[in-house]
Amino acid sequence: MKTLYLDCGMGAAGDMLTAALLELTPDPDLFLEKLNALGIPDTTFRKEKSVKCGIVGTRVSVLVHGAEEGCEAHEHEHTHEHGHGDACHHHSSLDDIRHIVTERALLPVKVADDVMRVYQTIADAEGRVHGVPVSEIHFHEVGAMDAIADIAAVCLLMDELKPDEVVVSPVHVGCGSVKCAHGVLPVPAPATALILRDVPIYGGGIQGELCTPTGAALLKHFATRFGDMPVMAVKSIGYGMGKKDFAAANCVRAMLGETADETDTVSELSCNVDDMTGEELGFATERLFEGGAYEVYTVPIGMKKSRPGVLLRVMCAPRDRDRMIKLIFQYTSTIGVRETLTKRYILNRSVAAAQTRFGEVRVKRSAGYGAEKTKYEYEDIARIARENGLSLREAKALIEEEADG
Repeated sequence: MKTLYLDCGMGAAGDMLTAALLELTPDPDLFLEKLNALGIPDTTFRKEKSVKCGIVGTRVSVLVHGAEEGCEAHEHEHTHEHGHGDACHHHSSLDDIRHIVTERALLPVKVADDVMRVYQTIADAEGRVHGVPVSEIHFHEVGAMDAIADIAAVCLLMDELKPDEVVVSPVHVGCGSVKCAHGVLPVPAPATALILRDVPIYGGGIQGELCTPTGAALLKHFATRFGDMPVMAVKSIGYGMGKKDFAAANCVRAMLGETADETDTVSELSCNVDDMTGEELGFATERLFEGGAYEVYTVPIGMKKSRPGVLLRVMCAPRDRDRMIKLIFQYTSTIGVRETLTKRYILNRSVAAAQTRFGEVRVKRSAGYGAEKTKYEYEDIARIARENGLSLREAKALIEEEADG
């Protein structure tokens, strides 16, 4: 399994995560050009070599109107406000940010969705901390552009690396206090603490804010689980540096590699319904697959009062659980969803393209646990069958005959 391990022994911020993941890419300079071509208004990504406690890594900064935002320990000032604030300063609402992310920035749909989910997490936390609706949360213009850039960069890098599992260490949040727009707040700042609920965190003796709300939201969104580094064969290591110097190396360390056996944890979400038509269930199934479910299936069951019903079960990554639950409630008639976390054993999977006289045919290969399996992509075989007036079996036989020849 392709596994990404994030060592957050000195906390996490958006710029540090960006730099650490950037070092894992085959060509960091080329990917930096890709980031600068995203079209986020008035922003420029810049990277430079940085040395902390004798360790060489990368520092990534975001320039807005040619200048870097003023900041705290990880150079990310708390700029979230409620109400309209000072009339002399422009503020951005969540809708303004959504417009930039989904319409102005050149982001793939899935990446844009990840960006907005991370931003929503931050806005929800700020709203709860300040006791105001999310619609009244506003972001200073410079801070908003800086955060959009950081979040978009990390989401795009995660899409580029495509880890099967993301394991995050317990998060060092620092101690003491931090200055923000509302005054002096304890570390971790209230919004950060709220985002990191149910996540293993610790303080330590380093004064300052080591984990920012942006860093916390990114970790919460992408982590498959939090815990110790798994047994893995490490292929590449990246160091993302913060700006300040401490007694310990101020960095996020990212390790990308392979775990020995393919196992992961999946969330099984279930509900019982007895008042939906087959068409409605089929439509709900399509929406759940589009939302990222691994598997969706139904089982006929007997319900109370001897009514025939259907058990709907959805399998998904734990990080996608909340989205799947929302979709289940949106597209089914159920009023309750059950969850079970279970371990899944899977084979290493890859897809290759074979060129045939009928066109390109994708070949799915799986291996592990002493087994090897090969399967042609159904859609490609079906296309060949339709175009040539063949059955699926005949089309597959022709492709296999050509491969053997």
